[in-house]
Amino acid sequence: MKLNDTIRRLITNAWTDGYPCLVGTAGQDGPNISPKGSLFLFDDDHFAYWERSKRQALENLRHDNRVIIVYCNMKAQADKILESGILRFHGRAELHESGPMRDAIFARLSEREATHVGADTGLGVLVRIERAEDVRGKPLDGGGSRS
Repeated sequence: MKLNDTIRRLITNAWTDGYPCLVGTAGQDGPNISPKGSLFLFDDDHFAYWERSKRQALENLRHDNRVIIVYCNMKAQADKILESGILRFHGRAELHESGPMRDAIFARLSEREATHVGADTGLGVLVRIERAEDVRGKPLDGGGSRS
């Protein structure tokens, strides 16, 4: 799914801009929502992030690989950069505890994430984007911004 350059830029800079992406998962004990500072667009069809805390989100993914990623930036909407300040990306996660994909995800982490305590024992999570939409349900098929 090709996202437009505005959305790609906003998501790439989400953590440093102060608008971290949230990852929602579901497990046997219910839902979990976690900020993921390492989350990035891996390619046109995938997000990736580094799972270093290995707590509820990881436990949930081992139970159910469905994921929702939420980007919320109401300032971008007010500034007319985005039509809607809330974007949702639905997908399925693959866990990479070792191997070339784990290494590829780690290689693309920011320095802050790659050197964070626990990073060396983390694992890569690759999320295939199945659907992308704004909060109103409007598809983000390369659109979703006003610029």
